[in-house]
Amino acid sequence: MKLLKIAFLSILLSIVSCNDIKTKEVGETEETLMESTPKFKYWNWISAGHKKSDSAYTAHFNKLKSYGIDAVLINTGTDPELLKRLTPLANKAGLEVHAWMFTTNRPGDSIALQHPEWYMVSRSGKSCFVKEDRPYVGYYQWLSPSHPEARKHILSLVEGLAKVEGVASVHLDYIRYPDVYLPIGLLPKYDLKQEEELPDYDFDYSDASVEKFIALHHKDPRKMENPAIDIEWKNFRLNEIKSLVDEAYTIVHRHNKKLSAAVFPYPEMADHMVRQRWDKWSVDMVLPMIYYNFYNEELDWIGYATKQGVVDLEGKATELHTGLFTPKLSPEDLETAIQYAKDNGAKGVAFFDDYHMTEEQFEVIKNSKE
Repeated sequence: MKLLKIAFLSILLSIVSCNDIKTKEVGETEETLMESTPKFKYWNWISAGHKKSDSAYTAHFNKLKSYGIDAVLINTGTDPELLKRLTPLANKAGLEVHAWMFTTNRPGDSIALQHPEWYMVSRSGKSCFVKEDRPYVGYYQWLSPSHPEARKHILSLVEGLAKVEGVASVHLDYIRYPDVYLPIGLLPKYDLKQEEELPDYDFDYSDASVEKFIALHHKDPRKMENPAIDIEWKNFRLNEIKSLVDEAYTIVHRHNKKLSAAVFPYPEMADHMVRQRWDKWSVDMVLPMIYYNFYNEELDWIGYATKQGVVDLEGKATELHTGLFTPKLSPEDLETAIQYAKDNGAKGVAFFDDYHMTEEQFEVIKNSKE
């Protein structure tokens, strides 16, 4: 009997010991995963092409990682083959990869350029298809989210990127209408005054958009005396962008990826300037481009705009990561800007762009890591 009791106790102790080991292993794994996820993420926008060698990209990715960058937003011109080539190189260097794409603005899109009817049209009747009629700059070639075939084309590009193994998210840029109002700091460049919605910069009066709006609201924006004060017309365009984003969200999640987006500084400003109300979108992460100098603001505006976006996203799962324009930031100001983002609730900061960053700026980033 004594021997049986001893054997039973031995087995019991063995089970408890094994469970302790398993618990410890699980705990260590969770702890390791938590440690590998940065508390405050550092992103970097980067453009890529076929000409640079794998070794050159590897060296660049290793450099970014050594200075504290956690994630790269790679613009391949929506080329999934180039993304397939670069993603393993960046992943091997320890970087997350996010597939950065131009969304409604599609400069040089060879498929879209075969379809003039896909393009947005201004209130003055100028189409983004026609080079001489494009607003501000030649690369403003905006597709209408109201045209079913244009929308289908955009979403096919989203899906092509989402299918690439190793990509963390598809990153939507230019997911909006052309600037109704330019940032005030950029107006002198175009010798413009924008104190109201001007016909040449008010889009989209294309047939596809207007016909869809008339079907919903039984009125024609082309015939309105002052379409800027018609709330349904404004809200229609906000919803056209929202629905496009929401469809993209469904697509990328079907491929077990996330959706991120580069947006204007905070939702109320984005609504006013480019028909972009991003706090209402289905999106996992937003990177508001808080380029304070474009708006003739002070450095501390980075904190204000960050906080405004964070507050507008309360109750939603969407993360906010502050975008910084590094060419206009001294190393000292860069350090302060990062701190403003941290202090006002951002989950990280994104830098544009790495190819023009100085070693001093990179050192600031490295030294500011938690």
